[in-house]
Amino acid sequence: MLGVVAQDVSEQPIDHQRGTASWREAGEGHPVVFLHGLGGSRLSWAPQLRELGNSFRCIAWDMPGYGLAAPLTPLTYGGITTRLIELLDVLELETADLVGLSFGGMHAMHTALRYPQRVGRMVLVDSSPAFGMDGTTRDDWTRSRLDAIDRGETPATIAPAVIDAITAKPLTGHIRDEVLAGFAEIPVVGFRAAVECLPTNDVRDRLSHISHRCCVVVGEFDEETPVSYAQVLADGLPNSELHVISGVGHLTPSEAPDTFNAIVAKFLARDDHAETQHPTQHLERNTTP
Repeated sequence: MLGVVAQDVSEQPIDHQRGTASWREAGEGHPVVFLHGLGGSRLSWAPQLRELGNSFRCIAWDMPGYGLAAPLTPLTYGGITTRLIELLDVLELETADLVGLSFGGMHAMHTALRYPQRVGRMVLVDSSPAFGMDGTTRDDWTRSRLDAIDRGETPATIAPAVIDAITAKPLTGHIRDEVLAGFAEIPVVGFRAAVECLPTNDVRDRLSHISHRCCVVVGEFDEETPVSYAQVLADGLPNSELHVISGVGHLTPSEAPDTFNAIVAKFLARDDHAETQHPTQHLERNTTP
């Protein structure tokens, strides 16, 4: 079975831009597309490309209007899924596994619903089946994300405070630098469009239509998309397993990269015909120092 071998990728990740698409790629083999969250870009998946690139072809995209990717007006989940399929076409991939963080997990689910034959397995990380499950209104949520932007700040200037607010404890070292770099690459126009789009998500009544094998991962202390949201996903997806990672918040791939990467590597390497008990729940102890 494939495992995680740290720091052995023979070449540095390479950035690509073609047509409307922008992505960063590392490794060879089975294709896995990484979908970042609201405050990220292709750069946000550095710990995954470093390690999982030893076992898989890792493709980290910029969603429309983010990083170097062309914008999409209006930005909708339907448009995002179409752009993702266009990326697969550019890469000449009939199917790919998807790993989506938060907003990216929502992109993955909408893609599986609209283009089920193009999606393999999915890892849904710190994500949600619907907006407002805790009673938050769309207007309040939108204003909390855009007030600073309306005052003239940028994603780069708000990044440190936002990242510290959604992690269980502040990130440090090169991991922090990579996460901030991913946030800083977001154009203001793209960020504003994404904030307007995100609250339109609600797939609760369609989760049972997603037959793909799914791995739901959430941080124990995630307050943005808490464990209760992940449980709704795991209960509603007919072929899923749930992993709760101890001691981390909303940015599990960066807060607990070793633990997260091991879960993903094991899940993606598993025989698709192996029996799955649903729902299977695991409490994972974070092994990251």
